[in-house]
Amino acid sequence: MSTEALEKMLAKGMDNALLRFGLGKAHLDGGNTVQAAEHLQRCVEFDPAYSAAWKLLGKALQAEGDIDGARQSWQQGIAAAQAKGDKQAEKEMTVFLRKLDKPGSNRG
Repeated sequence: MSTEALEKMLAKGMDNALLRFGLGKAHLDGGNTVQAAEHLQRCVEFDPAYSAAWKLLGKALQAEGDIDGARQSWQQGIAAAQAKGDKQAEKEMTVFLRKLDKPGSNRG
């Protein structure tokens, strides 16, 4: 589904975690990290257990240069993934956090 189609659904009042995740991912894929972060933030407000959204939110924030925000997102995402038993998401975000903590790696 195109970003435009998703935006139209949102404009019609269809606002939920899945729609926000789709919009966030579409904007992130398109390089629009500011809008991606906004949609993904709303997504995790709807569903704090949405580990994939925390993962992408961290990536969007890292791309914006918000390293602390990215770290917090991934820490919350790891907790959400652990609660659901989502080992793959937990592993990915753990790797992202490790990379953040390496000297000189704060530029995504």
